[in-house]
Amino acid sequence: MQDTPKPQLNSLLPPTSQSLPVSLTRAREAVMAPIRKMLQKAGITEQQWRVLRVLSESGKMETGTLANRAALMSPSLSRIVHSMENAGLVSREADPNDRRRQHIAITGAGQAIINDHMTEASDIAAYYRDILGEKDHDTLVTLLQKLTLRLNEEDHDA
Repeated sequence: MQDTPKPQLNSLLPPTSQSLPVSLTRAREAVMAPIRKMLQKAGITEQQWRVLRVLSESGKMETGTLANRAALMSPSLSRIVHSMENAGLVSREADPNDRRRQHIAITGAGQAIINDHMTEASDIAAYYRDILGEKDHDTLVTLLQKLTLRLNEEDHDA
């Protein structure tokens, strides 16, 4: 019979209940649960929803900018855009000045998905604001943006 190792107390690490990565993961899963239900009804993925949201908000854009704003890695975006283009949700065109660059735009069918689920998405967002309160919601978003910015700055400095 194999012995089960005894848990080690490690004073260098916070308990998982106080761990930022674990807390962020738990929060993301809780936040995404109602959104996933909505997206399942829409027949699209979380990543496709983010792409459609960004394009709906900002219009046609270059793939690198879209990847950044939709919080996707460029190789993932390429695969996602390909399937979305095949489904008629986005269109793709080469940059007339630089054929290596591509611009992605939302189509009428893609915008219809946003429009059809706008009320439900808005209700979900309002629910999160209600849970936290306006001030704490805004503070949380600001702190998360600050953390992301600082960590990305450090990645570029390294």
